[in-house]
Amino acid sequence: MPEVSLIATVVGALAGFMLGGIWYGPLFAKAWMAENGFTMEDVQKDFNPAKTYGLMFVMSLIAAYVFGMFLGPNPGVGFATGAGFAAGFFWVAFSIGTNYLFERSSMRLWLINGGYHTVRFTLIGLAFGLLG
Repeated sequence: MPEVSLIATVVGALAGFMLGGIWYGPLFAKAWMAENGFTMEDVQKDFNPAKTYGLMFVMSLIAAYVFGMFLGPNPGVGFATGAGFAAGFFWVAFSIGTNYLFERSSMRLWLINGGYHTVRFTLIGLAFGLLG
């Protein structure tokens, strides 16, 4: 079984979860909704917070845990944070960007969503660097 810090996993997942609330709340909510063509009513329609946030947190835990497997035990702050940035930007954001090209989504939407995942994985890496 791989050596993965459960404390770093939970802290990294929580950091990404809290970042999402800020990122898609006060920072970029209006821009994100505009780029998707959503209104506040669209976003709130049939929204189940317990289900949405619960599943999102489970996915965050899994992503953080698997990233911890990739980093290995005690990766060091510099390596783990840099690897988190690289994973978020070059793996996640660029993968999203590939879809956006074919969907003809805007660069602005890519910057919002890709930026979130870049910062999210950087925070997960930081958690493993400090606590792993």
